[in-house]
Amino acid sequence: MDPIADLVRALDQTGRVIAAVLPGQATLPTPCRSWDVRALVAHIVDEVHQFAVVTAGGKRHPAGDLGPDWSAAYQAAADELVAAWRAPGALDRKIRLPFGEVPASWTIDQQLAELVIHAWDVAKATGQPTDLDPALGERALRWGHANLKPEFRGDEADGQHIGPEVSVPEDAPLYDRVAAFGGRDPR
Repeated sequence: MDPIADLVRALDQTGRVIAAVLPGQATLPTPCRSWDVRALVAHIVDEVHQFAVVTAGGKRHPAGDLGPDWSAAYQAAADELVAAWRAPGALDRKIRLPFGEVPASWTIDQQLAELVIHAWDVAKATGQPTDLDPALGERALRWGHANLKPEFRGDEADGQHIGPEVSVPEDAPLYDRVAAFGGRDPR
């Protein structure tokens, strides 16, 4: 298993979903609580940029304005992240996050999981197919079950970014289960 190759697949999947957003869809609501499509894409671009900065050993700083070409902004951040992970020694490092240091492997999986859920969010909001890459969905779900404990969930008013898990049938489509675990109602 090549963790960088899987991350690249998640980046590519998210990039394809962002590229398919139509100009008139920018203000549509998303499953991400109070964000519309534009705000969610801006968040994704900023997070991918932040992931790149932190992976390279830097301190977090905003990516800047999304601009009119969302795909170009996203691709620039994605290229920056892949370059950071492909730098010599990147996979052997500990990555400093606001809550402490974690192994590179944990960070890659966290980044992958965030990309997977947000690709679904944008796809769902814009009427695109939500049956995305199953291997990535399974990996994101495994990471989520291992790491997203109840104490990390709650309301936005309480400063939590992940809502409570939504109940779906065990045989629900994979990405519906991913979304539900991520606090989204896939219906």
